[in-house]
Amino acid sequence: MEETSKLQLPESFLSFLEANGLDPSIYTHGDSIPRYVRLKPGFEDAFEEIESEINCKLEKVNWLPGFYSIPPDVHIARTKAYQQGMMYGIDAASGAAVSALGISPGDHVLDLCAAPGAKLCMMLDLLGQKGTATGVDVARHRLAACRTMLLKYGLAERSRLFLADGTTFSVPPTRNLPCESCVDDHEDTFKQWTSRRPYKERKQEAKARKNSVLPQNGQAEIIFYGQGSGVIGLKKNELYRSLDQNDYASYGYDKVLVDAECTHDGSIKHIQKFEQWGWKTLERRVLDAERTDTNLKALQLNLLRNGFRLLKEAGTLVYSTCSLTHAQNEDVVDQFLSENFSAELQEIEMAKDWPCRSGRTPKTLRFDPSTSATSGLFVAKIRKLTPNEAKKNVL
Repeated sequence: MEETSKLQLPESFLSFLEANGLDPSIYTHGDSIPRYVRLKPGFEDAFEEIESEINCKLEKVNWLPGFYSIPPDVHIARTKAYQQGMMYGIDAASGAAVSALGISPGDHVLDLCAAPGAKLCMMLDLLGQKGTATGVDVARHRLAACRTMLLKYGLAERSRLFLADGTTFSVPPTRNLPCESCVDDHEDTFKQWTSRRPYKERKQEAKARKNSVLPQNGQAEIIFYGQGSGVIGLKKNELYRSLDQNDYASYGYDKVLVDAECTHDGSIKHIQKFEQWGWKTLERRVLDAERTDTNLKALQLNLLRNGFRLLKEAGTLVYSTCSLTHAQNEDVVDQFLSENFSAELQEIEMAKDWPCRSGRTPKTLRFDPSTSATSGLFVAKIRKLTPNEAKKNVL
């Protein structure tokens, strides 16, 4: 506990931990958690060059393909390997959540809380040259950073980014038509994306960015789409077409990740940063009573509900948060399952080799610094049953 007191966690945060049955000593592990990177497929030959540049070994993470660990004090932002898009930083626990989706080439995948974009990058890596990935977020500036990341790593081709409320987002995946066969000159038709947009559009975006607001009409706003995302050639009413629930069952997303907004108390390094940012900032961003009580759980539950609504029959959804609390994890999943007979919590088969422990709800998993040498993360895998399977589930 000596190191905990050295960090001088504020009383408000200690009270939050006590109320949720969490041990403050977990925050002494921050300096011992490795930094994790994912090497982009195709850059395996640059392995020795990268090690030479960062002056340390890339230790292979045996339980998670493509991942490597480096000492926590090694910074990669200024390295050629990072700047040229050979590798990106992503915690191994977050990588496990993406892996649990079981993404296959050709899938249409949705990341309902996508920014800043590392998990979306991994999804696109797993898709390869087939399928599409759609990212949604409520923050325009964070989506802009996400777009920059996709372009930097050469992963923008099959991606779409939407500014939207994840609890109401309803844009289905697009068929990936060759753009040459579907482009017309109609002014309402999506052409190839360009950052050079009309002055009026840029002015509106600058105003929205200043006010940090979602589109006033409540409709999702597409802020980026790649050449092979299926958007080019569509008219706006085709992109934003509304489907009923039966349509989503057939034409929804194959895989959905709901890495929900939370109190971030399991992100040990994130919490430690508040020592420099100021603990008042922690109280405002993380511990606001209104945010951490009914409203936050309602947000998480609604994100989960909507993600499941957008999921295709027999599709897979992963719900995760970087909170260590039961209220934001098992309680949310348990309530969701109790009201959805077509939802089945599934075992994550590949997790037999993962350094994690079971959650309070069977088949759910928890990563934490002491067990996993990662940030804290809760992971639950849910399958949407077909109508016949759902009937059996009720019986």
